[in-house]
Amino acid sequence: MSVVEQDQDPDSTTGTDFVMDSEEELLKECEEMWKDMENCQNKWSLIGTETLNNSNAQLSLLMMQVKCLTAELKHWQNEKPEVIPLTDDVLTTLGKEELQKLKHDLEMILPTMQSKIKKLKEDIAREQQWMDEQQQIMETLTTIQRELESQVEEHSKSRLIMYNEIKSKILAIKEFKEKLLIALGEFLEYHFPLPGGKTKRKKTNVEPTAQLITLNEMLEILINRMFDVPHDPYVQIDASFWPPYIELLLRNGIALRHPEDPKRIRMEAFHQ
Repeated sequence: MSVVEQDQDPDSTTGTDFVMDSEEELLKECEEMWKDMENCQNKWSLIGTETLNNSNAQLSLLMMQVKCLTAELKHWQNEKPEVIPLTDDVLTTLGKEELQKLKHDLEMILPTMQSKIKKLKEDIAREQQWMDEQQQIMETLTTIQRELESQVEEHSKSRLIMYNEIKSKILAIKEFKEKLLIALGEFLEYHFPLPGGKTKRKKTNVEPTAQLITLNEMLEILINRMFDVPHDPYVQIDASFWPPYIELLLRNGIALRHPEDPKRIRMEAFHQ
């Protein structure tokens, strides 16, 4: 039998009337009990207006309150609540009320849950967007890293090749320098010999006051001084410097004399 058919059944209508009558009786009993409580309250208020000046009066007041409360307790103990008969109609009505209440509660909760679900979806979409951006950044950085690694590898190879080329050039220049110095020494030794037509004076039993140096050695001393002590490139002239070679260097602009000390000369800075 459906719910509509039950509502149209006379027996169902009778059950509903019975429930309504029971509710009216309970309301009447509650109203009577409320009136009794109001009467007791009025009596207490009248008793409270009397002047009580000693402890016996207060004790009697407390005793009266205890008696009233005891009487009310006995009244409630003697009361036997009427049990509503659990018929099909009553259970159906109670079930409908509970379902309506549950429906109302769920309808109250539904907007909150919907808003929470919406917020969670927005959070998920935002996190997904952030993750996609991070993934794109990671891919870009990976690509840049690979490009840089390839560039570094190519640059290392080119630097190695360049280093080998420079090293070979330096070795060639050193060899050329050695050859040039040897050729220059031979040229100077041949065209600018020491006095007597020899590169060095022969040793005799009488030691000379100073042994003369060749023009090549003189130039080497001036060049080394210029590069080793650039702030003071002047060399002190001593007895080992042959005066004609000094004059040769000064007249041809290869060496310069100190402006204040004529005993000191330096090499002209051709490299500057």
